[in-house]
Amino acid sequence: MKTVVLGVTGSIAAYKACELTRMLVKSGAIDVHVIMTAAAAEFVTPLTFRTLSRNPVAINMFDDPEDWIPGHISLAERADLLVIAPCTANVIAKIAHGFSDDMLCSAVLATHVPLLIAPAMNSGMFNNPATQANIALLKARSAEFVEPLSGDLACGTVGQGRMAPPADIYIRILEMLKQSGTHGRSRDES
Repeated sequence: MKTVVLGVTGSIAAYKACELTRMLVKSGAIDVHVIMTAAAAEFVTPLTFRTLSRNPVAINMFDDPEDWIPGHISLAERADLLVIAPCTANVIAKIAHGFSDDMLCSAVLATHVPLLIAPAMNSGMFNNPATQANIALLKARSAEFVEPLSGDLACGTVGQGRMAPPADIYIRILEMLKQSGTHGRSRDES
């Protein structure tokens, strides 16, 4: 069974991650472990993801780990693929520049498996040169992206920034799991 660590960040699109979690679990071949940022928990409760994934949900780096290994290390080592959907401009910037001030960013830094990111944000934020530079930096480090769509945004504007549909992200996850083959393969080995 493959293990997907799903990072969920503080975007209104966090509700779409519930459907993605359900699809992954329903496949029967994927064990899903969710890491939420504190901001994500403002949109969707950890209980929702715990119920859908059938696994504990990680949020706080300072919670007691299930075993002696800190949670972000345990999840990083367990993963075959790390997915962040939705991923905000803030989290893209933090992982691009190596910040590890929360459970999700720490897990990203600690893992050596492929990384898939599905951005979700206001079009002005997505098209900002800083965000585009951070995305380019992550792509140069072998991170893969499921590009956001154009359309109506939660802020009332229209533009690129809508998270890709969960079905599209699910298909990309399956492709990446099939490509990676072995557990713990480094992003640099892709």
